[in-house]
Amino acid sequence: MKSKFVLPLLTLGAATAFFIPATPGTAADAAGKSTTPATPATPATSAKKKILFFSKSSGFEHSVISYKNGQPSWAEKQLLAIGEKQNWEFTFSKDGSLFSPDYLKQFDAVLFYTTGDLTSPGTDKQPPMTAAGKQALLDYVKNGGAFAGTHSATDTFHTDNESKKGPDRYVNHGEKADSYVRMIGAEFIKHGAQQSAKNTVINPKFPGMENLGASFDLNEEWYSLKDFRDDLHVLLLQDSPAMKGIDYQRPAYPSTWARMEGKGHVFYTSMGHREDVWTNPLFHSVLTGGLSWAMGLTPAEIPANIKETAPGAWTNPPFPTETKPADKPAGKPTAKPAGEPVPAAAK
Repeated sequence: MKSKFVLPLLTLGAATAFFIPATPGTAADAAGKSTTPATPATPATSAKKKILFFSKSSGFEHSVISYKNGQPSWAEKQLLAIGEKQNWEFTFSKDGSLFSPDYLKQFDAVLFYTTGDLTSPGTDKQPPMTAAGKQALLDYVKNGGAFAGTHSATDTFHTDNESKKGPDRYVNHGEKADSYVRMIGAEFIKHGAQQSAKNTVINPKFPGMENLGASFDLNEEWYSLKDFRDDLHVLLLQDSPAMKGIDYQRPAYPSTWARMEGKGHVFYTSMGHREDVWTNPLFHSVLTGGLSWAMGLTPAEIPANIKETAPGAWTNPPFPTETKPADKPAGKPTAKPAGEPVPAAAK
């Protein structure tokens, strides 16, 4: 059967569902690795799982989730290909006003690629959530729903709106952190220059981690994170001491994890900024494995291990204070040699 591609309806406030796959981009292997991870398979005979991919940007809008010339975003195209392989049906939306208990209960999982305070229209001017809509999401997860976040999902609902602040952005708030931050498991501080970084695989038995090897290097925009929950099951540990930039001057910390929120399964990976990461089979394996676990398709034990695997995770990078260069002392005027002609403009 030939596949037919359906273009999105980019009407403001509209949630758009695409069920037909787009052609995926060329896969790029992780640097230094020749192994192509296998994406967990779902039997084609099982009922399709329905997943909401929510990508409202009240803060910075990443290029991989922006609509251009009426086309689905880059990330959406890759998810369509994943959905075809996994027998998953994705609904794509930027409309926060839809969030309610009735709306969310139709989905087997919710996947976030978002930024900022989603209760405000913000950058993309798409309809925001209400406070009740945000609570509906938290209740959905706590009561047994599946939630997954990628990249800037941790740059969402900052505690006390501290994304607009200076040093406060580098402070851990613990149980006083925003309810969404506590649910997802950590909060974005900043990021440095894109670079290749080493990630150590902590649990190779977790879905999607089986074929990554002991570690891998990947060129990405790596987030520096804070306020880690102490019940995280760390899956990938970022070798921050070996990275360049003040944002990574800290002990190793998690870049990917799983945790329970009440009865709900929560998965997050900081990967997902670059277009070539979205076509990388390594990222597909990590994301697909996380979603599969979150929806209960592939069970895995996730005991809290952050204190053992990343004991320095709560040591945040230093606040980058700006130093003003000292004023140079005023020099004495230079005397002109006797007999030097006066410039015409000065006459």
